[in-house]
Amino acid sequence: MGDIGVTSLESTAAVRTASIPPAIYPHAPSSIPADVTGVVQCWVESLNRALQNNSFGDLSELFHEESYWRDHLCLGYDFHTFHGAAKIETFLRGHPKGSRLKCVTIDDSDQHHIPSLKPLDSKGEILGIRSFLKIETDIGTGKGLVNLSQDPNDGSWKSFTLYTCLQELRGYKETIKYNRPLGTRHSESIENGGAPRTPEENDSPCVLVIEANLGAGQAGLATAARLQQLGLPTLIIESNKRVGDNWRNRYHRLVLHDPLWCKSIPMSHNHMPYLPFPENWPVFTPQNKLADWLELYVKAMELTVSTSTRVTDSKWNGSSWEVALLTTMEDGTTKAQTLHPKHIVQATGQSGIPKIPQIPGISTFKGTPPLHSSQFQGPSHLNGNGKRAVVVGSGNSAHDIAQDFYEHGYHVTMVQRSATCVDPTQYKEGKGLYAEGGPLVEDADFEKEAEPTAVMKRKQIDVTTNIRKVHTDYFQGLEAAAFKLDWGPDGSGRKLKFLEDGGGYYIDVGASRLIIERKIAVKSGVTPSKVTQDGIMASDNSFIPADEIIFATGYQSMISATANIFGPDMAGQLGEVWGLDEEGELKGVWRQSGHKGFWFAGGNLALCRWYSRLLALQIKAIEAGFWVEGDL
Repeated sequence: MGDIGVTSLESTAAVRTASIPPAIYPHAPSSIPADVTGVVQCWVESLNRALQNNSFGDLSELFHEESYWRDHLCLGYDFHTFHGAAKIETFLRGHPKGSRLKCVTIDDSDQHHIPSLKPLDSKGEILGIRSFLKIETDIGTGKGLVNLSQDPNDGSWKSFTLYTCLQELRGYKETIKYNRPLGTRHSESIENGGAPRTPEENDSPCVLVIEANLGAGQAGLATAARLQQLGLPTLIIESNKRVGDNWRNRYHRLVLHDPLWCKSIPMSHNHMPYLPFPENWPVFTPQNKLADWLELYVKAMELTVSTSTRVTDSKWNGSSWEVALLTTMEDGTTKAQTLHPKHIVQATGQSGIPKIPQIPGISTFKGTPPLHSSQFQGPSHLNGNGKRAVVVGSGNSAHDIAQDFYEHGYHVTMVQRSATCVDPTQYKEGKGLYAEGGPLVEDADFEKEAEPTAVMKRKQIDVTTNIRKVHTDYFQGLEAAAFKLDWGPDGSGRKLKFLEDGGGYYIDVGASRLIIERKIAVKSGVTPSKVTQDGIMASDNSFIPADEIIFATGYQSMISATANIFGPDMAGQLGEVWGLDEEGELKGVWRQSGHKGFWFAGGNLALCRWYSRLLALQIKAIEAGFWVEGDL
């Protein structure tokens, strides 16, 4: 089994996550105003008065009882979603600075931004007024988005949802667009004559980004690119020989299960910050293609990466870290180095150490040695006619690997331990905000994040209900093949399954049809209880013959990787990572972790693109003296 951790399934329970109740939609308006801009302007002026005069009790006149204010770094120094005016008022009264938000104005910079009538629900039955906003805080500027709906009692227009998000710190602009370097002299962008700084030259980084062979790559690289744009020296530590090897070293048929969702311009849903994929990029990205792109990204963004490097020791001295590194050189020799960064970003992937069930008899198996899906690179036989493969698990990797075995001629059985959320949706022309012809990706990102989790959950319940109706035959076919289906938290589908659990779903790229057609067998509702010389005994005492066994059984939490790299004492000082808190925000990742100078970064490319900016802003704000880590 190699050196991956073998654990009992019970010893690595899923991260606890709050169950967020779905939002209740407001009433449909009884009348439509002729001047929607005037309605928004009146609301904005009232909000400014309440905040500037500390008249927080007046907010109840501006927000429905069932309303949400989602805030990323404008009201406080953290991520929050306040449900109802009373919770907003309580937070503002308890904050040492009251309202850090100084001024709100309507954003009329683009036709897409100005006040307009938009449906608030997924069915288009409840019209509201939507407007982008410009935000000024005590430390910088940001953007906002408000959705107003009509109060059925008095006809006034109040906020159903409001989103405020810090975008820029005062005096610190990203060197992009109109603020980009001129480029007539290399020294305007980099310091050593036109080449990125080497790890040796970047021996005093402010931020150390840690990636490991389990890391996804995109989180660390996106964060480093954002930090660099804000002038913070950053060194990326990568344990692999090359950037992208964490993708190259996986099974050959691996593709991203998050679709590209191309746009009418050369941008997409699933790309890195500053450098979108080209217009001919495939909808589902193959792993080697992504690996090469990440390597290219490092060069294009002039990031500093130390490959074949690992952390051997670390300690926090109250204001900075002391981190011992060991680099394996090309000739096999090693080089030791000690750095003193003020911040460490752990970007080792959304998940932690591979999780494998501790099953008696595993060492007696006479077939190909069992592997975890993270170690699987392909079937042992190019022509597997007559060979039998068992894949334990039913998430994305399990489906991919089962399909790979089938296409190589194997008889394949998938052991499905628990129900799985399956998304059959086709993404050939994009979807929602990210469809071809949709808004600019920056606006699409913003609108997506502007939606509180409770509202998204309400909409996704409607979407999932419709998917079940449209694809009735598909789902009935899976169930007839003994595949057990999970419809997500409260029937909200895959998106909430990802946010709350971090797994347990499959975006269909072909394996479901093989299951429906009985080309991949399914043994559901059981767990392996024993491995024999030639197969697996299941918990119902049935026997599944096998020549190859793959455990696609997921991973432990990100904290397990922390313990592995920095030690259990350090891991014990941190809060939970991933899953949702009581407000519907992701726990521990991209925000304060519970330990000064230590941050987590993880998620898919779209999540990394958006939240890497927020993480970089937090670190820069601390370094620039705008706030002290640990403030509210």
